[in-house]
Amino acid sequence: MPTNSKTLIQERAQPICVEATRAAIDTFLAARLAGDTEQLVKIFADEVDWRLADNPAAPWIRPRKTAAECAAQFTELMHHTVPEDARATIETIIVDGCDAVLMGYLSGTVRATQKTFEGPFALHLTVEDGRITRHHLYENSLSIAEACLQR
Repeated sequence: MPTNSKTLIQERAQPICVEATRAAIDTFLAARLAGDTEQLVKIFADEVDWRLADNPAAPWIRPRKTAAECAAQFTELMHHTVPEDARATIETIIVDGCDAVLMGYLSGTVRATQKTFEGPFALHLTVEDGRITRHHLYENSLSIAEACLQR
């Protein structure tokens, strides 16, 4: 089967894209772990396709679009949860070209209620020109909502 020039370009670009994607993920994870919002602003693109299931009970879960808004999510999360109780374990990272999926388990405690939340997560990231352009997080939003409810 003959290959066209577009296929050949994609095949040649793939290893470079994989390396750049992996480097951006490493930078993102290190910045999240360190709470380095300045570095998070740098790693997110100017405009980000941010997706996270609506969860009105959780004030840190809201629509975001700019690098600064995306980076601020970490600060807001730490403000509304107990940082010492925050846990995230990454069990799998799959990189395919400019896309990556991180899968694992997270848990935490909501500061206002002292209730805990936990569950699996999957994070789909896309990296273009060394910056994250897509951040789609799938998590146990029911557990988080229940932990946020005052009763």
